[in-house]
Amino acid sequence: MPVKQGGTAVWAPRVTPPIGVELSDAQALACAFRILARDGFSENIAGHITMVCNDDGDMYINPWGLWWDEVSASDLCVVDRDGRPVSGRWDVTPAFHIHTELHRRRPDARVVVHNHPYYVTVLAAVGVLPEIVHQTGSMFDGDLAFVHEYTGEVDDAELGADLAGRIGDKSVVILASHGIIVTAPTIQEATYRSASIDRACRLAYDVMLLGRDPLAIAPGLRHGMKRSLLERGTDVFWAGAVRRLLRDEPDVLE
Repeated sequence: MPVKQGGTAVWAPRVTPPIGVELSDAQALACAFRILARDGFSENIAGHITMVCNDDGDMYINPWGLWWDEVSASDLCVVDRDGRPVSGRWDVTPAFHIHTELHRRRPDARVVVHNHPYYVTVLAAVGVLPEIVHQTGSMFDGDLAFVHEYTGEVDDAELGADLAGRIGDKSVVILASHGIIVTAPTIQEATYRSASIDRACRLAYDVMLLGRDPLAIAPGLRHGMKRSLLERGTDVFWAGAVRRLLRDEPDVLE
């Protein structure tokens, strides 16, 4: 089957519903924490998101001790490219090395998301990457990888550099017996892909339980669907998720 182009080259909306407010980088990142917590991506106290915030490589990161569903913009800390505190009133996780080394090696990875969503970790426990069993899973086509070795807490630069090397250029990586890392150039794309991966894993897991082979989605169709999802869907997913969040939790911007 020929490759289907998809994306905004085929169709692009004239106008889309706005969020209604202009967000600073810190406010956008705080929204991402709460959106993903609502979608079940977070595991109580676990996980961290970093976002590069200037040309020096400084990055926002969540503080140690706050759950994702209670993070507000003013809670965020800033660390330098080596993880040293620049600003903020709280401590940060010693696992920041997961992020600093990825940011150092991957200029495209301006946002790095890490946590332990349930169905991701089910597959991580048995060393399985999710099959693409539904069209939305096409957004991960060619981007999924598995890191098989479990090294415990990534709490020093050497372990962080080793993990970054294993990840390479992949943008969605399941870590054996651990969780997942999602990288993206923007907070919008990072949030959309993170919010979608656990459902993709759940669908793959449930199909495995059925004991039936899933219907094949041709590679050329996956290619076009991936472009359509990411090019058309990222911003409207983000805007809708933020609007929903702000209706219920406007304090996230404080």
